[in-house]
Amino acid sequence: DGVKTGAKTGIKLAYKHAFAPVFTSDGHPDASCPASAGQEDVPSWTVTYFNEKEKAMDNFFEGLSKYGIVPVIVLHRPEDARPLAEALMRGGLPCAEVTFRTEAAEESIRIISEAMPEMTVGAGTVLTTEQVDRAVNAGAKFIVCPGFDPEIVDYCIARDIPVLPGCMTPSEVGQAVKRGLKYVKFFPAEQTGGPDMIKALAGPFTTMKFMPTGGINGKNLEKYLALSKVGACGGSWMVKADLIDGGQFGKIEEMVREAVEIVKRVRG
Repeated sequence: DGVKTGAKTGIKLAYKHAFAPVFTSDGHPDASCPASAGQEDVPSWTVTYFNEKEKAMDNFFEGLSKYGIVPVIVLHRPEDARPLAEALMRGGLPCAEVTFRTEAAEESIRIISEAMPEMTVGAGTVLTTEQVDRAVNAGAKFIVCPGFDPEIVDYCIARDIPVLPGCMTPSEVGQAVKRGLKYVKFFPAEQTGGPDMIKALAGPFTTMKFMPTGGINGKNLEKYLALSKVGACGGSWMVKADLIDGGQFGKIEEMVREAVEIVKRVRG
């Protein structure tokens, strides 16, 4: 019943965004508007439509989860974007989360997306809807937020943009479930209980999977990947800023290969 309720809420939310002029602020038809006269809260034709949208988002994150690791990157110079992406690809990780912590983020995403379209590149540390637009226009395929910002999450859902909001409490995960999401970022992972906290959250939220990020490295990666409710882990230990700034892309490739081997060992 909880899953059905969450899915229906997600459908109502997306429908409200698409047809805002005929709905009141609580999501019900506005009787004062002729276009909404006689409408139900959720018209029947939307069910199939939004089920397909939900499946598409689920499939996207299932694909991302197969990599086991999503490198979390801070780039200070756009010219480092392509050689870094090439090092990730050679190392066996055709994905990356480029964080909006620097002015180089947007252009870096654009460079990677245009030069290497086969790579799944997303934008992290997204704090505003304006950053969502900039990231997507640059070629980002998914959005990651450090916390659960309802405005950003709803904005992405309404535009079919895969989004991973940061969650660390049952209340935040519950808000994600209500919106039909099945994947969230668990952040900061090590500082808020690590694998034990993920297992505790997964108990009541049986449909949810997590991307733990924060404090994850080659030494503790295995214990996260061993959890059935973990899709992929976000990590920066193999793509540290000093390695990127120093042009040590060969070292980065080597460390990425080591991380990929851990994924293979744990998940086969």
